[in-house]
Amino acid sequence: MKRNFQLNALLLAASVSVSAPAIALQPFSAQYEASYKGVPASGAMSLSQQGARWTYSTSISNAAATMSQATVFVETNGMFRPLGGSDRSQYLMQRKSVVTRYDWKNMQARWTGDVKPTRAGPVKMQSGDMDALLVNLALARDAATGKPMNYRLVENGKIKPLHYRIAGKETLSIAGKPVATTKVVQSAGGKQTVAWIAPGIPVPVRIVQREDGSETFSLRIKSWR
Repeated sequence: MKRNFQLNALLLAASVSVSAPAIALQPFSAQYEASYKGVPASGAMSLSQQGARWTYSTSISNAAATMSQATVFVETNGMFRPLGGSDRSQYLMQRKSVVTRYDWKNMQARWTGDVKPTRAGPVKMQSGDMDALLVNLALARDAATGKPMNYRLVENGKIKPLHYRIAGKETLSIAGKPVATTKVVQSAGGKQTVAWIAPGIPVPVRIVQREDGSETFSLRIKSWR
C-alpha cells in the first residue's frame, strides 16, 4: 500500500479576507474507505492525547495487505512538532517496519528498521518540519485561518517542500449528509495530491493522489466522532 497518504493532506474558507480562529486540537476517531490502484480497502484513524503529547494514527487493510502509521507530537508555539513515528506494512509474506526519531536538540531526524543505509539519516531539520500525518493537521488549520500552506516534509531520509493552493469548493457526502468543503491541491514532479477540507474536522475528509494523470490512491471518510 502506498505510504504517503498523508495521511501527504487539508479546511474551510481560506479565501475570506479576515482569518477565522484556529481550531483547537480535539481527540477524534474516524472510519474511512480507500483504494490503491483500484483495489478497495477500509481504514481507521484517531487522534488521542496523554498530557502534553498527542498521538495521531491511521491504519488501512484489505484481503492482501495491511498498513499502519503513527506519529507522537507536541503542539509548540502553534506548530506541530513530531517526536517520533512508525510506519508498518505487510503485503502477502513481506513485512516492513520503519521507526523515525526526531532529535530537536541537535535538529536531526534518523530512521531505523527496514530502511536503506542511504535513507537512515541523519537529516538536518529546521523549526516547523513535520511528517506526512502532521501535514494533514496543518493543512486543515491553515486553510481555515487563511495562512499560506507551505511546509517541509521530513520523510524517508529526505526533506521535501510542499506547496498547496486553494482550488475551489465542492459539496461532498459525509456520513450521508452533504458537507461544504474547500479543495486544496499540491503538484510536483508529475505527482498531484488533492484534498478536501470540511468545517470542524481537523483532517482531510477526502484525499486523492495521482501520478502522471492516473489515480494511484484515494481516501474518503465515512464516519466521524
